[in-house]
Amino acid sequence: MAISQFGWFYLLLTLRYVVIAGLAFLLFYTLMPKKFARRKIQALFPKRQDYVREVSHSFFTFLIFAAVGVLLASDAVLPHTQIYTEVAEYGWPYFIVSVLLALVVHDTYFYWTHRLMHHPKLFKLFHLTHHKSTNPSPWAAFAFSPLEAVVEASVILVIAFLLPIHPLAIALFLLLMTVYNVYGHLGYEIYPKWLVSSSVGKWLNTSTNHNMHHKYFKGNYGLYFRFWDEWLHTTHPNYDKTLAKLVDPQKVQAVQQAQVVEL
Repeated sequence: MAISQFGWFYLLLTLRYVVIAGLAFLLFYTLMPKKFARRKIQALFPKRQDYVREVSHSFFTFLIFAAVGVLLASDAVLPHTQIYTEVAEYGWPYFIVSVLLALVVHDTYFYWTHRLMHHPKLFKLFHLTHHKSTNPSPWAAFAFSPLEAVVEASVILVIAFLLPIHPLAIALFLLLMTVYNVYGHLGYEIYPKWLVSSSVGKWLNTSTNHNMHHKYFKGNYGLYFRFWDEWLHTTHPNYDKTLAKLVDPQKVQAVQQAQVVEL
């Protein structure tokens, strides 16, 4: 039973990754790279061996993710979690709230474990594999070392023990996590100017934010949101300027021209 369950979990994880990352790669890297050229965060493209490395590590990551899924679903763990099976027990409004809460919990978990893995004594062991993608592609979303894969997969255990949550809410959370993770490694900034400039949007993490983390190896540790980075002053100092060049180049050009005139 556990072996069959493991196989289904692994198949689901890999299919979700291949479809979401594959579609992003097909659109931005194969079919229309010139159309989105202005939105490319780093001018150069990764090399073929980078894609191969990212995909191979990701496929190994899903072995660990599937194993954690089997552990969560086991008789030894599941009865002690807050997972419930009847939506009516908490209602549909809470069902939606639980997904949002899971994202907040994950973002906090990710920020602190991410910063911890950047400690000099832990970086090579846990996080170096992921940072070999200094100019990441969508395929880098799950390119982890085995130890980092354990850390990343364990968030689902934290959520299951911390929050009452339905299996379908977990599935929706994992889908959103995958989409946002692929977006974070897209290599292009696709958020519109009006969103990143809005009072809500300015707190959302962007592909630019995470790409700069891969490029500079420091700062921008968040996943979905920028709360922790802003509160703890770990946002890269050039983040706003870099984002503005991608989403509002005309404004940047106007400012630069004004500065030249002043000189």
